[in-house]
Amino acid sequence: MTPTNDINRSLIEEFRANDGKVGGNFEGSPMVLLTTTGAKSGKQHTTPLVYLQESDAPGCPVYVFASMCGAPTHPAWYHNIVANPKVTVELPGDRFEARAVVIAGDARERIWTEQKSRMPNFAEYEQKTTRTIPVIQLERLA
Repeated sequence: MTPTNDINRSLIEEFRANDGKVGGNFEGSPMVLLTTTGAKSGKQHTTPLVYLQESDAPGCPVYVFASMCGAPTHPAWYHNIVANPKVTVELPGDRFEARAVVIAGDARERIWTEQKSRMPNFAEYEQKTTRTIPVIQLERLA
């Protein structure tokens, strides 16, 4: 296991044991567990991510960001959702199947700007990289 995998495994366990609440660097952050299917391996991978939901209204979309803390490349989970957009989403008190859709244009800019205003570290990630950080909408499947 790499240190990142160890950290993710601990966050996943903490999330599931505490109804979505985690401590450490992510304390107080809205967290989601995203389970994707590996683009190459076909295996299931669960990743803890910070998310944005514009309101608590039922059916309000959930957004995640392929920031990877401003790394020069997209995270593996992003490549997985591009290859296999059907995902499982775990929010506090809710688990559902969804379709991951990479959004672009004005919709992307609106959500990305909102995320940076709520969590300024995302603006720092943007400054660290030359790539456009993807914004992904997780659309609940019926």
